Amino acid sequence: MVAQVVRAIRGQLRSVRRWEYGLVVCAVGVAGLLGLHSAVPNRVGRLGSLLETFLPWLGVAVLLLGCLALLKRSVVGLLACLVPTLAWLWLFAGLWFGSSPDSHGLTVVQHNVADDNSDPSGTARALLGARGDLVAVQELTPAARGAYEDVLGGSLPHRAVHGTVALWSAYPLSDVRAVDIRPAGFPDSWQRGLRATVAAPEGEVAVYVAHLPSIRLGATGLASAARDESAALLGARIADDPAERLLVVGDLNGTVQDRGLDPLTSQLSAPASGFAFSWPASLPVARIDHVLGKGVDVTEVSALDSTGSDHLPLVGRVRLGS
Repeated sequence: MVAQVVRAIRGQLRSVRRWEYGLVVCAVGVAGLLGLHSAVPNRVGRLGSLLETFLPWLGVAVLLLGCLALLKRSVVGLLACLVPTLAWLWLFAGLWFGSSPDSHGLTVVQHNVADDNSDPSGTARALLGARGDLVAVQELTPAARGAYEDVLGGSLPHRAVHGTVALWSAYPLSDVRAVDIRPAGFPDSWQRGLRATVAAPEGEVAVYVAHLPSIRLGATGLASAARDESAALLGARIADDPAERLLVVGDLNGTVQDRGLDPLTSQLSAPASGFAFSWPASLPVARIDHVLGKGVDVTEVSALDSTGSDHLPLVGRVRLGS
């Protein structure tokens, strides 16, 4: 009789252990992807970049695993879920819980306004309503340019335009020039970069406005070679720029975790607070629009309401310091 009871208990324990083993493996796997995402190879289908684009959403997997452990009343499962939870918090808690300083020198508005935007005037009014000192836009078409100039020009009288990117400023601009970030094989008409020096009250700051090539997700994985090449070209220009204070504003078609943007993110600091997912506007899942800084502190970034674009506008708070 005792032997039968012992065998029954052992059977139940083995069953529980098998189930909990699966939960533990899943939890450790998610923690590994979070903590070692840079180790995921990028040679086949840019799998590493694909993972890094949606890296914050691994938090959903952590939540589901935790709920499953609670439903099963598994102490071992809950303990296992602490590992990916801590990994996620280590990566993203600052963005979620961080608080930005009250003081800042510049308010920067960034928006890919979309070349098929049917309401450029309405979009321009939305950008003006954010009360930015600088407004950077991409996918500006010749047909829509007048609408943006009419709305933004009164409060932001200084502007720089090159190709499909533009910068409106409340402060004087100087040393305005084009920045060639065309990947090999792209036509001369592909003009998506400019640089200007802004005479802000706290001192001059160099501002780059850029729109890197789009990436595509297909059967062979993530197509990002052109984006990566353009990021490298822009990164080289920034590395050679003598400005002590510098901003890069634009649609970079990648997140700050995406290794394809390493030529930029290795030199520039990301906002200390705010997830600010900006794309797609209908259901934002990633922040591919950015306000990044060098020699300045981008203290916070937040998303605005949807306009006529497939991107959401962003507002960045920048502290220039002394």
